Amino acid sequence: MIGKLRSLFLVAAMTAASAPSAEVKRTILAFEDLDGWAADDHWAALSVFLNTCSDLEDPDWKALCAAAQTHSPESARSFFELFFRPLLVEDGAAALFTGYFEPELDGATSPSAKYRYPLYRMPPEARKSDRWLSRRELLTSDVMQGRGLEIAWVDDPVELFFLQIQGSGRIRLPDGSKLRVGYGGANGHPYRSIGAELVRRGALGAHEVSAQMIRAWVRKNPEAGAELLLHNPSYVFFREVTRVAPELGPLGAMNRSVTKLRSIAADPIYTPLGAPVWIEKDGEKPIRQLMIAQDTGSAIKGAQRADIFFGTGDAAGEAAGRLKDSGRMILLLPIQRAYALLPDEF
Repeated sequence: MIGKLRSLFLVAAMTAASAPSAEVKRTILAFEDLDGWAADDHWAALSVFLNTCSDLEDPDWKALCAAAQTHSPESARSFFELFFRPLLVEDGAAALFTGYFEPELDGATSPSAKYRYPLYRMPPEARKSDRWLSRRELLTSDVMQGRGLEIAWVDDPVELFFLQIQGSGRIRLPDGSKLRVGYGGANGHPYRSIGAELVRRGALGAHEVSAQMIRAWVRKNPEAGAELLLHNPSYVFFREVTRVAPELGPLGAMNRSVTKLRSIAADPIYTPLGAPVWIEKDGEKPIRQLMIAQDTGSAIKGAQRADIFFGTGDAAGEAAGRLKDSGRMILLLPIQRAYALLPDEF
């Protein structure tokens, strides 16, 4: 998810707010209508907004970015209330919040009996083809051997599989240092769910499917598990990311680090990248917090759909994997832009 198709999504985000749709309902709200608004840490949100707002090209956003730099922790809330209006955008689908994270795997920069599963850079011939070799063809042949395309080797093929789904992550090296990798391309084959395949085989019930259950099944059934992973023909290649400090989050679709519980992936058709979004997530652990749309994802589609970034590592992965909640999300837009999107009869 993280960093994929950056340029395409950034262009889409700049024009998304003006894209007309007869099926979309837009409603201006007051800040008093936002549940928990006054209790949030608006300075934390403003700091994340400043991380990407300088990349926004539209004059409205550039002016707001300049104004944001003059505000302090004490005036952060007034900045949002003065320059933005909350806009509820609905496309008829119920709100859905999920979570994502940056995986952290154990690995090394050279192979060994422990570290046997390589992360590959994208071969030149794959870049020239809309659809290259499938996962099965790639991993069961010698097409990748002896070419120096390996970035690192890890100790767990299941974690490597999920790293490819996330699109980026960190490798813990034996000396304690960490190597960050990001999305470097794909082989062009569509993703095929191994969870759905386990349900089809009767190995798991539909209600049991989760990343944790899939991991457990593959590890309990190593031979059948290895074959199951090949069921998905899609294969993701990586690149080494060296310009992002280890303490910062991975790069999102705006080519800037995303921030734990302050960055979301959203659909740029409805939510411009870089825009503040008020999150009202219900469920077992409600969230009422201002976040910034700084990422995208192939499964994140719709006006009321968001993926919340939970951070790096196993604990973040467990929290993100459990999240599947309802609620609502409210877009904050520059005042003139928000009112311009309303019907003429407003």
